[in-house]
Amino acid sequence: MNANNTIIYMKTIHVPILIETDEDGIFIVSCPQFKGCHTYGKTIDEALARIKEVIELCSEDTPLDTLNTFVGFREVEIVQGA
Repeated sequence: MNANNTIIYMKTIHVPILIETDEDGIFIVSCPQFKGCHTYGKTIDEALARIKEVIELCSEDTPLDTLNTFVGFREVEIVQGA
């Protein structure tokens, strides 16, 4: 309940994130379910804390019932020419 004795319902969502490193060792994190939802950090913990904040901001502008359904990740093999 809040100060006005109103019950506030919170919804928890689980979203996929991608974690990569760039050539300088910076962790780049993105959430593909939200457009433009990405950030970075010098450590993985810093990057994960930041992406949670960014996801919260992105979710304010995007109705959660309009998100695409996450299916999964796959890797594809690409052979580069010699």
